[in-house]
Amino acid sequence: MFLDVLQTNLQKIVNFFGYLMAYFRRHNILQIFVNQIVTMVKDYLTMNRKLKMAKYRVNYQLYRLNQMEQLIAENNEHVFLRGNKINLQR
Repeated sequence: MFLDVLQTNLQKIVNFFGYLMAYFRRHNILQIFVNQIVTMVKDYLTMNRKLKMAKYRVNYQLYRLNQMEQLIAENNEHVFLRGNKINLQR
């Protein structure tokens, strides 16, 4: 009786470790961990380049926004937006 229970529990433990090893073979955890570390190092080393590109994009968008605002102000009828030009209709 006791040996049967011990043998079934031992068989369950062996089956569990078999499933565990098969899982580790399918999903190579160490390789995934190494790949994540490598990508983190690559991101860290290329951070300045990415930051420069982001700043360039933001500055370009601000430049285009200022151009659009200037065009709107030039074509607007209100005096305070035109600068030195006088609105003759008033």
